[in-house]
Amino acid sequence: MNFSIQLSVPDVGPVEEAALLRAFRSGWVAPAGPELDHFEAEIAAATGRAHAVALSSGTAALHLALLAHGVGPGDVVPCSSMTFAATANAIIYTGARPYFIDSDGSGNMDVGLLASALSQLSGQGHRVGAIVPVDLLGKVADYPAICALGAAYGVPVIADAAESLGATLAGRPAGSFGAAAILSFNGNKIITSSGGGALVCDDPDIAARARYLATQARQPVPHYEHIDVGFNYRLSNLLAALGRAQLGRLPELLAARRSIRAQYRTLCGGHDGMEIFGGDDGGDNCWLTALVIDPARAGFNAAALGAHLRSRGIETRPLWKPMHLQPVFADPVQYPRQTNGTSEAFFKNGLTLPSGSTLTSEQRRTVLQEIESFSRVDQFVA
Repeated sequence: MNFSIQLSVPDVGPVEEAALLRAFRSGWVAPAGPELDHFEAEIAAATGRAHAVALSSGTAALHLALLAHGVGPGDVVPCSSMTFAATANAIIYTGARPYFIDSDGSGNMDVGLLASALSQLSGQGHRVGAIVPVDLLGKVADYPAICALGAAYGVPVIADAAESLGATLAGRPAGSFGAAAILSFNGNKIITSSGGGALVCDDPDIAARARYLATQARQPVPHYEHIDVGFNYRLSNLLAALGRAQLGRLPELLAARRSIRAQYRTLCGGHDGMEIFGGDDGGDNCWLTALVIDPARAGFNAAALGAHLRSRGIETRPLWKPMHLQPVFADPVQYPRQTNGTSEAFFKNGLTLPSGSTLTSEQRRTVLQEIESFSRVDQFVA
């Protein structure tokens, strides 16, 4: 279906066009080049890190982050269950097994369940390769507590910050937590390089290993020599130029999404049974705004509101379906989990709304009016 009002589309214009033309006219059209070098330096600075490696996707970044930290066959990797499939898939790529951890009330990884999982795995003699929390919809996870657990068990924390560029926690930027973090520059993210992602870290050896693996693990000799299996994961110089232009506009793009979040929050304040997913905004980047609807109080459920909005040409999406409910990960023996029902309830009762920085005042008004009119009609749907 073609929607007249979409969730989150790329916010690009003359600045991005000029950047692409600059890169094109420089002659650096092949994968490497000065735009890539500058973009990596700027991403590292934006996340408070010493190093950044720009890659073809956030998934590639997570794959390499895991490999660079020695994750491989036989390992178990606790990760957030409420996330996009790429988080779990990257773990599978290494030969390790994801161990799904349910959410707390913010939607992020429940630290108590993580502690229980680590204790269980330690008692059973399993090697835990890494811990992968996810910053859901741009809210930074509880890294002080998660990293403390990782340190206690000698396990590196790799932050899946694909959705949280520009967010903060206790004054620190998203991406600055853990042994390493990954970012996504997919077309629907806060900033985009068309596709793309980055691994950020402070350890020069981790950055060098990721860069080496991302360029087919070529040895520095005149002929093609390989002693490791590598990947074709580097971001191109042209796309890095686009990413640089977007990164320069990050404050503007964040402000637009936060303004949209504020309007949705005001709407929820006038309706019983509708709340903003994630609780208090705090340092969120407000990448996507979602409602959590209590049918008993609101008089309708999330699915009914979503169907109504889509019938009006307004794109919506349920909150992420938890990984432990996905058919591909259904086997609890092969893919263990610690659950509390929170992510399942969010999936059932959550609805993601148009949140992109390109939304016009008229589009915002239309969405708000359609939610308002639907919620005022006596149409209880359990």
